Amino acid sequence: MEDIYSIKDLVIIIIFSYILGSIPFGYVLSKLFLGKDIRNIGSGNIGATNVLRTGNKFIGYLTLCLDIFKAVIPVIIIKIYFVEYIYISSLSVFLGHVFPIWLKFKGGKGVATYVGILFCLNIYLGVLFGLVWLATLILFKYSSLSSLIASISIPFISYFIFDNQNYFFFGIIFILILYNHRDNIKRLKNHEETKTKIY
Repeated sequence: MEDIYSIKDLVIIIIFSYILGSIPFGYVLSKLFLGKDIRNIGSGNIGATNVLRTGNKFIGYLTLCLDIFKAVIPVIIIKIYFVEYIYISSLSVFLGHVFPIWLKFKGGKGVATYVGILFCLNIYLGVLFGLVWLATLILFKYSSLSSLIASISIPFISYFIFDNQNYFFFGIIFILILYNHRDNIKRLKNHEETKTKIY
């Protein structure tokens, strides 16, 4: 009987986390406030960086905050009540953002949502991710490169600094982020990537 309840809890946690993670705030806000389909602008991505390309920085940063916050809610709840499932919840949230059912499984690149996850798992990892991202952006001016470098740094920081055995989980997330940035990588190699202004 306990096994049945455990499976039921696991299924509910996965669905709950995925559904919250799949809320496409970039798409919704662009439609609501700008009357535009963000998928037809810039890179076509629904994430905050592309929303900033609309020229409306308020909507762009609001998208960023909401994409972070939508990860915080489920992961914090699971951390409090079902801590043993926290990494499953985290992965489900991330996959929800990247593959949202509402947009035919074509979502964002997952970086902002990953930041929310990191702050819930270990606030220091979240802060260090942000610092690496910002330092890379200041040096090279590319948001995509900043996201890639910050993402690949987390498994190593987790392992060598915090002696965290969940570096495998962070490695999986990095691979997914790397895959989602494949077009950006091509543009970086060809010196065609657009530089990012955050102010």
